[in-house]
Amino acid sequence: MFLILFLLCFSFLAQAEVFQWIDDQGKYHFSDKARQGSKVFQLEKSHSYYQVKKIYDGDTILLKNGKKIRFLGVNTPEVEGRNKSAQAGGEEAKQWLVAKLKNKKVRLEMDVEKKDKYGRVLAHVFTEDKQHLNLELIKLGLGNLNIYPPSLKYLDAMLNAAKKAESSQLGIWARKEYKLKKIRDITKANYKGWQRVVGIIKNIRHTRKNSYLNFSDGFSVRIAKNSFKYFPALEKYVGQRVEVNGWINKRKDKFSMFVRHSSAIKL
Repeated sequence: MFLILFLLCFSFLAQAEVFQWIDDQGKYHFSDKARQGSKVFQLEKSHSYYQVKKIYDGDTILLKNGKKIRFLGVNTPEVEGRNKSAQAGGEEAKQWLVAKLKNKKVRLEMDVEKKDKYGRVLAHVFTEDKQHLNLELIKLGLGNLNIYPPSLKYLDAMLNAAKKAESSQLGIWARKEYKLKKIRDITKANYKGWQRVVGIIKNIRHTRKNSYLNFSDGFSVRIAKNSFKYFPALEKYVGQRVEVNGWINKRKDKFSMFVRHSSAIKL
């Protein structure tokens, strides 16, 4: 009891360091002053864990407290639902998550943006045994990297995981539905859903709010000017064979892909 009260007392002293040492009898001692053989004692941060009520798909869950959580940094294929068709690999990602969260609780780590336009809480999700589920989904190729600045927490780890999953042809990376498409092969019949396309950037067109990397007269990559800081100089892409991934929009007979971060474009 004394030790607990002691540690609680020191936890409120934000500027103070607590030193720990072990005597010859193996007993632990704590003090606010350093002594020979002592080391700074680190109190583990306490976390709140939540019971999961429902799993919608591989990247969206509902907690028992009523909060709907959308996993940050990853997108898994859709499962069949109201007004949407199943996509290849969607059920696989969902069932993996179901197995991971059976009788488990989760904790959440937020980033800069707290909610999406649908009101879902945006978070990195961890199990009680410290598995980072967002990262695991990418490692196994069950979902693709999906970076939405300014939320960039764990970016390097997720980038590396995505590269390894793709090079190892894991999950979605081995599926024919997600193979690279040449720009000329994009049509009204096959443009929907998450896509990977490749072609040569011919030129750049600038407007007041956006810049467009043009593969052709009929297909471009749109980058908002307020996102330029997340990209190298756009001129770097001109004349280069570029792979881009994301969701394709169609307007009349022209296609475009809105890209928010350089991780979606590969030279």
